[in-house]
Amino acid sequence: QVQLVESGGGLVQAGGSLRLSCATSGLTFYYNVGWFRQAPGKEREFVARMPWSGGSTYVADSVKGRFTISKDNAKNTVDLQMNSLKPEDAAVYYCAAGFRATTRSTEYAYWGQGTQVTVSS
Repeated sequence: QVQLVESGGGLVQAGGSLRLSCATSGLTFYYNVGWFRQAPGKEREFVARMPWSGGSTYVADSVKGRFTISKDNAKNTVDLQMNSLKPEDAAVYYCAAGFRATTRSTEYAYWGQGTQVTVSS
């Protein structure tokens, strides 16, 4: 059974950094893991994704150069390092898993509960 649990959210000043972690269980070689975010009143937005097995990563243009997705094999986590945070990055951040390497949230079958990121200006 696939389970995803996010952690690492919190309050940070603009320009600061946070590292989110998605603890995973039940994933196999064929899965992709993505990070999405949703701000109040807005649609869920793709942030980054990578294959569970490792390898090439893909990040949204809105966060390119500031956010990095990576896998910690020892901990079985997929992490999102967020630098140079802006107030518009504030949202609930979710990790998700699915078979397709896509930016479309509807293609991801499994979701964590989310972790709140707040960025003060």
